[in-house]
Amino acid sequence: MRRLKIFSLLLLLFPVCLNAQTVQQVTADGDTIEVVLPWPQNIQYRLDSLLQSSIFETSMVGMIVYDLTADSILYKVNERQALRPASTMKAITAITALDRLGGSHQFRTQLYYTGEVQDSTLYGDLYCVGGFDPAFNSDDMRAFAESVQQMGIDTIRGRIVADRTMKDGDLLGEGWCWDDDNPKISPLSLGRDINFLEHFVTALSDEGIGLDIRLSEGRLPSEARILCSRFHSMDQILQRMMKMSDNFYAEAMFYQIARSTGRRPAKAKDAAGVIKQLIQKVGNGKNPYRIADGSGLSLYNYVTPELEMRLLRYAYLNKNIYEHLLPSLPIAGWDGTLKTRMKGTFAEGNVKAKTGTVTGVSALAGYCTAANGHQLCFSMINQGIMKSDTGRNFQDRVCNALCEP
Repeated sequence: MRRLKIFSLLLLLFPVCLNAQTVQQVTADGDTIEVVLPWPQNIQYRLDSLLQSSIFETSMVGMIVYDLTADSILYKVNERQALRPASTMKAITAITALDRLGGSHQFRTQLYYTGEVQDSTLYGDLYCVGGFDPAFNSDDMRAFAESVQQMGIDTIRGRIVADRTMKDGDLLGEGWCWDDDNPKISPLSLGRDINFLEHFVTALSDEGIGLDIRLSEGRLPSEARILCSRFHSMDQILQRMMKMSDNFYAEAMFYQIARSTGRRPAKAKDAAGVIKQLIQKVGNGKNPYRIADGSGLSLYNYVTPELEMRLLRYAYLNKNIYEHLLPSLPIAGWDGTLKTRMKGTFAEGNVKAKTGTVTGVSALAGYCTAANGHQLCFSMINQGIMKSDTGRNFQDRVCNALCEP
C-alpha cells in the first residue's frame, strides 16, 4: 500500500508543539497514511491505546488527568466511580491537614508534674500527655527522664500517669481487616509500642532516679506544671507518611485533623467531617463519599479519581500546601514506594505520586510534567485486580505516556 506523508497539511491545521505522535491510519481507499497528532491528542491517543489492554476484561480502572497549566481536563474514564483509594487516601489526609493545620504544625508529647520537691524527692505525680506524635523515639524518652533529673529530683513518690485523652480509646480503625499487621493507634506511644509508661520507668531508672510509684491512666489537671515538651514537625511526619506509606503516621495526621475541631476525645468522624468540608470547598460536596480513616487501610473508604484530582489541583494552587506536599511524595525511580518503578522511562525522576495497594486495588495519584512543560496532576485507581503488579504496570505505562515527547 502507498504511504502518504501529510505533515504539511497538518501543520496548517495544528500548531507545532514539542509533544507529537505519529500514528498510522488506513483511508477508505486502503492507503496507509501517517498522521501527526499534536498536543493533547497525542496523549489521549496513547491513553486510549493503553485502555485496550486485556486486563480490563476482568478488572476496571477509574482515571483522570488534569492539565494544570491549561486548567482543563486532559483525559478521563470512569472518573466518578466510587472506588477504594487504598493508600492514595494518605494524599487526601495530607492535603486536608496542610489546609487545616498549616505547614508549621507540630506533633507534641509533653511531660508535666504536680506536687512539690522536698529534699530531692518529688511528692507528686508525673503526667505523660500524648499528642499523637508517631515519631516520638528513644532520644525523646531520654529527654523526658533527663528533665526530671535536671530538677534535682532523685526520688519520686507518687504516680506516673498516662494521659491519652487526646483521642478516643479505639486502637484500630473502622473497617480494618483483623488479620492485617495493623498499628495500634494510641496518642501516647514510643514508636508503635503503646506501653509508654513502662519505657518511661526504665528511662528514669537509667538516670538513677528511685521510684516509689504506681502507674495509672488519667487526665492532666489544670494545676500541673510543664517539665518537658518534645515535638516533630509537619514535614518530618509527612516525609515518612507519604514516601514510605506509613499507616501509623497517617493515622496520627488524621487525628491531628480531628483534634482541630476542639472535640476531646477526638474521633475518626471528627476528622472525616473536616475532610468533607474541604471536599465541599473544592466543588465535589454533592457526590457521595465515605471517609473511614486517614491511611487507606479501611475497607469502608470510598472516593473517586475526580475527587483526588480536584484535591491535587487545590493543593497545586495553594503554595502553602503544595510546598510541603510535593517534597513528601515518592519520586519515580528514585525513592520511597516508587523507588523501583518507572526506571529507565521518561517518567523516572519526573512523576511524584502517592501509591496505594490493598487486596484487589492498586492506585496512583500525583503530579508530573509533560514534555511540552505543562504541569499535570492525575489519579488512577485499578479495582478488581488479582495481582497488584498488574495495576502497577498499567499505571507506570500511563505515567510514561504522560511524560513521553
